[in-house]
Amino acid sequence: MTASRAWSAWSCTVRLTVDDPAVLGAACGELKALMDRVDKAASRFRPDSELSIVNGRAGALIPVSRLLVDLVDVSLVAARLSGGAVDPTVGPAVIAAGYDTDIEAVRRRFPQAPDDPKPVAGWQEVRLNRKLALLGVPREAALDLGATAKAWTADRAANMLSKRYGCAVLVEIGGDLRAAGQPREPWVVTVAERAGDEGVLVTLAHGGLTTSTRTVRRWQTLTGYAHHVIDPRTGRPAEGPYRTASVWAPTAVRANTFSTAVVATGDAALGRLKLAGHPARLVADNAEITELSGWPATSRAA
Repeated sequence: MTASRAWSAWSCTVRLTVDDPAVLGAACGELKALMDRVDKAASRFRPDSELSIVNGRAGALIPVSRLLVDLVDVSLVAARLSGGAVDPTVGPAVIAAGYDTDIEAVRRRFPQAPDDPKPVAGWQEVRLNRKLALLGVPREAALDLGATAKAWTADRAANMLSKRYGCAVLVEIGGDLRAAGQPREPWVVTVAERAGDEGVLVTLAHGGLTTSTRTVRRWQTLTGYAHHVIDPRTGRPAEGPYRTASVWAPTAVRANTFSTAVVATGDAALGRLKLAGHPARLVADNAEITELSGWPATSRAA
């Protein structure tokens, strides 16, 4: 038997599924507590978060928690792995595009003209002293960990809960899923561009499965729609050939790194994805589907 519970947080749906119903309540409490700690450390929407304090003191080295060290370290690894396509220093560019507060508030307000694109400082300029837990960003720069923090949390929660309760666990935070433990039968999940859309059914027994898209977190501006996936080369919302990418990898962070990179920079990231050999399903602007590296051919419409 399995048991599942879903709720809203971080402007997305969070779902926890376990194959031992007796532990569901306690496991949900631990997942919520972890997400609260991550939010206090790395939210760019909270003025009291550690990340907001670091961004507000750009140019200086600031003492931070080990949790934020881990989250920034993961973002820098993702930047290196993606050849800079997933760059945590896109913060000013995201704000210039109009995503300067919670996405629901951005959508509700009267459409505005986006600001001129902001140059991306580059992840290589971030100073992180892991031993002393010190973090600094360049002047006039700001970190945005949105591309990796959700996936890291899904990975951390799934592994922690599976070990603690001795059961199989599936954690979903928005488009980032992570399976841990040994389920009696693989989890059956729907892969779609948006929640509620028609998608395909695939099985997931272990590892991470993430979907990155520019079709969900978007908003109206005076010049058309904008979205949250920034191309670091231009400082603008990405305009590449792929509007959505779904990727499987051993961890949700690694899957998210490649799915975000393909949406952000298109064909520039495609070679790295193919070289990594992770199964992927790409949706082009014209809705054409491309499946790579063993994406299950038996997947069927949901």
